[in-house]
Amino acid sequence: MRPVIFGVAGGTGSGKTTIARRILQCVGQEHIAYIPHDAYYKHQPHLSLEERRKTNYDHPDSLETSLIIRQLKQLVAGQAVAIPVYDFTIHLRTQQTLHVEPAPIILVEGILIFAEPDLRRLFDVKIFVDTDADIRLIRRLQRDINERGRTFESVIQQYLATVRPMHMEFVEPSKRFADVIIPEGGHNEVAIEMVAARIRGLLEQQ
Repeated sequence: MRPVIFGVAGGTGSGKTTIARRILQCVGQEHIAYIPHDAYYKHQPHLSLEERRKTNYDHPDSLETSLIIRQLKQLVAGQAVAIPVYDFTIHLRTQQTLHVEPAPIILVEGILIFAEPDLRRLFDVKIFVDTDADIRLIRRLQRDINERGRTFESVIQQYLATVRPMHMEFVEPSKRFADVIIPEGGHNEVAIEMVAARIRGLLEQQ
């Protein structure tokens, strides 16, 4: 049977990655090919670090969506892919890639995956994680400072300059394409278990 592609979208800090990881735990990583959209940020070595820092990473144009579409089609065709590994501290792809084998379930997670029509058409099930803006901002602050070497001031500046405007322009409107909306992100155990049960049911059919 053709693999079933799940898309998990939502604003920054909404809990998308947490839900994706919980689904992997509940269902089993051996059954799922996991593809994070933010691995596909464009490689811009021709720009200085300061210029790369000024890039609007919350706009669809910052991502090489054509590559993720091509690799998703390869996975559906039963071919393994090598997805990019992106270094968020220097805003460049590393020389490494991550080998992903085809699987009966493909799980794609990202902020803008429903904002791109050609990518959106590939999803069989579209899930939107809906979390209050203040909670999302706090989570982004914690992540960017602790994991990506950012300062408090730089995170706030980026949030006001690009994150919030792009959320209102692209992410929030894409919610209307969702089949399922999960409030409260990774804390919603009932919703996570329902999605996991649906995936287990599909695996049993296959």
